[in-house]
Amino acid sequence: MLNLLQYNPINKHKTKINQIDQISLKLKKYSDEQLKEQTHQLKIKLQNVNFNTDIILAEAFATIKEAIYRSIGLTLFEVQILGGIILHQNNIAEMKTGEGKTLVALLPAYLNALVGKGVHIITVNDYLAERDFKLACNIFSYLDITIGLVTQYTNYSNRQEEYGKDITYITNSELGFDYLKDNMAINSKDIVQRDFYYAIVDEVDSILIDEARTPLIISGTTEIRHNLYEKAQLVCNSLKNIDHYKIDEKSRNVILTELGVSICEKLLSISNLYEISSPWIKYILNALKAKELFLKNKDYIIKNNQIIIVDEFTGRVMEGRRWSDGLHQSIEAKENIKIEAENKTLASITYQNLFLLYKKLCGMTGTAKTEENEFLSIYKMPVITIPTNKKCIRKDLPDLVYRSEYSKWQSIANECFDMYKTGRPTLIGTTSIEKSELLANMLEQLKIPYNLLNAKPENIAREAEIIIQAGKKFAITISTNMAGRGTDIILGGNPEKITEFKIENFLFGKNNRYNKNIKDIEDILEKEELSILKANIDLNKKNFSNKTRNYEKKDNNKQLYQIYQKLLKEYDLLCKTEKHEILNLGGLYVIGTERHESRRIDNQLRGRSGRQGDRGTSRFFLSLQDNLFRIFGGSSIENLMKTLSIDDSIPIESIILTKSLNSAQKKVEAYFYDIRKQLFEYDEVINNQRKAIYKERKKILNSTFTRDCIIEYAEYTIDEMLKIYLKNNRDRKILEQIIQLLNINTKISINILEDMKTNEVKYYLNEQLRISYDLKEIYLEQLRPGLIRQLEKYYLLQQIDKAWQEHIEKMSLLKEYIGWRSYGQQDPLIEYKNEAFHLFINMITYIRQTVIYLVMRSRLIIDV
Repeated sequence: MLNLLQYNPINKHKTKINQIDQISLKLKKYSDEQLKEQTHQLKIKLQNVNFNTDIILAEAFATIKEAIYRSIGLTLFEVQILGGIILHQNNIAEMKTGEGKTLVALLPAYLNALVGKGVHIITVNDYLAERDFKLACNIFSYLDITIGLVTQYTNYSNRQEEYGKDITYITNSELGFDYLKDNMAINSKDIVQRDFYYAIVDEVDSILIDEARTPLIISGTTEIRHNLYEKAQLVCNSLKNIDHYKIDEKSRNVILTELGVSICEKLLSISNLYEISSPWIKYILNALKAKELFLKNKDYIIKNNQIIIVDEFTGRVMEGRRWSDGLHQSIEAKENIKIEAENKTLASITYQNLFLLYKKLCGMTGTAKTEENEFLSIYKMPVITIPTNKKCIRKDLPDLVYRSEYSKWQSIANECFDMYKTGRPTLIGTTSIEKSELLANMLEQLKIPYNLLNAKPENIAREAEIIIQAGKKFAITISTNMAGRGTDIILGGNPEKITEFKIENFLFGKNNRYNKNIKDIEDILEKEELSILKANIDLNKKNFSNKTRNYEKKDNNKQLYQIYQKLLKEYDLLCKTEKHEILNLGGLYVIGTERHESRRIDNQLRGRSGRQGDRGTSRFFLSLQDNLFRIFGGSSIENLMKTLSIDDSIPIESIILTKSLNSAQKKVEAYFYDIRKQLFEYDEVINNQRKAIYKERKKILNSTFTRDCIIEYAEYTIDEMLKIYLKNNRDRKILEQIIQLLNINTKISINILEDMKTNEVKYYLNEQLRISYDLKEIYLEQLRPGLIRQLEKYYLLQQIDKAWQEHIEKMSLLKEYIGWRSYGQQDPLIEYKNEAFHLFINMITYIRQTVIYLVMRSRLIIDV
């Protein structure tokens, strides 16, 4: 049995793991039909114990463990079962790369799917969602559990069905956008999601930390103002860094100097750049940000004459996503590309508040311990480190620091040359497309073959193939970022994937550019076997390996299955032989070309080496011109190097230097944590308002009898206006406004109303309101039965949406200027909360009064 780490959170589950193993031994004797029946039996047991999932955990985990073995032939490690228990208990499981997180997620997903409220497994991109969905479909076919998939390519008409499945694989952005769209729906049939119950977040640090800096926003287009963007771009080109503006790289902001302000005013022929009625300051600052802080082939690429954002954390392109507040348009102006319409926020939510909607939440990743405090304080999820199945023996060598960037890249290229000569596979992690291509050009000059994986479409298309090859002998792989790639680098290669690619190449003539040392199919199979394979050219290449696992049971496909097994056996032998050779060379060598803002992202890169107890090495090559040194104080180190007269080509390797870098990274992590915390605190204010609005909206949407809501709104309006009436010394104008707003025909004069007591006036107005509304209802029902209900729902939803969108804009402006209150010794957050409360009350009052006014004054003529 595996010796687990000796500390309580891990040790206490040993008994449960043994219990699961014992039950799974019994299940091995079950037929496929009996195993499938287990799902039904467990659902009955769950009902009998009042849906307490902990009671059936051992049986459920043993059942899915057996299903995994029958479908893909793998027996789960004890640490994987342990990971499943940790996830079920609403924790974050930190599991190293190559430990099988994809399978671990299936354990708690199956257990919680038995409740019948839906389970979401959330991934960072479409590729991972589709890959994991296919695997889950295969496994859960043994257990009578339905699996759904939602990506950006899923038709909206199918989404309701996909969300209705027992377990749904989905990307984080699609989840958020669907939530916002559901809360903008004008018909209950258009709602695609169920109430959020249980979520497992894959790459939890990437989603809940990295992407949580910016909220999810659904936008509508507004008027395009080309001339403002273009003129701002011309002004920006006339301004010089330091003299006219200062760049704050730390906060990614630009500040105009006094001289810069006066030049802008002169060029724009205006007297005051900061005049409240002048639009220019926003456009000038965005143009400067586009010029200095948002760089081509780092932050974005140009594809089909459009600006496409590159995700700084995953290195992937973000099709269809745009920067808000006019920044995207400023970049379009900078690149001389057609300027698209500016966006207006229709609905928004932060990732923090989106995921806190789940009743149960957990996550998994290879790197989360450095952010444990944030996970605990915001999401109430502790991080528990799961021990590796085999001890990690990777060597993380000290950083090498060069004075100049040129010397650094020269050393990296020479290191790649040395590794290629020895045959040791090497992975180089870069921070931008530009830097990855720079190294690629250097390697070309040295005549070293390489694979390049960055955000450019031609490279993204070969992603899976490149990653699979990265563990082979002589492989040199350059990648912009390895976070969330989802494919392990297996030393010697993945025999199953190699078999698939080789069959694909044989059947469809695709050139996979595989290393020449991998045998071709023609060298392995006999002529007769090649003919049988060609006869099956209609097979879907992507499902080939899954299909062949079932062919053995069918006589007509037995030959095909045997051919597949023959190829797999041959490639498996070749891969194992090559793996042994690579391990003797030291395993995978990972080179980092720059320290990231977070230690966690560096650890993700390092974690690609040393998988499942393999040997491996990692090292970072740095220069004093790297961003982290420049922004966070590399000047003291540079002065030291000058004093010691250290040559550019000689690196410094020191523990003090490494500690200094770690300290700088901690500062950056703390800085970004403060940004996320502030975003969360401010959004928490609007989140409570959002919940109230969405709850009211949902109630109206699902209601078949909205008359009560209209009457309630009207009575509230009468109450509120009578309070103002009393506050203004019984001003008769307010009584006239009430009567006008409600459109009621009073049988008594205003003078008589003035003489009444307040309660009498209130009773009278409520009575007249109901009479007027009854008459209106009779009138509209005669025109068309049910028309009044449709009209009520239309006006209610229309005005709630309109008012909420205007409220979001006001709250955004409030957040921008509230910071200035700190100069008056006031806490901006408290001031924001107070102002937000008043804005919300005003919005609710506006909604009620507008809806009543529209409904009471509606006059419809029906064409016959």
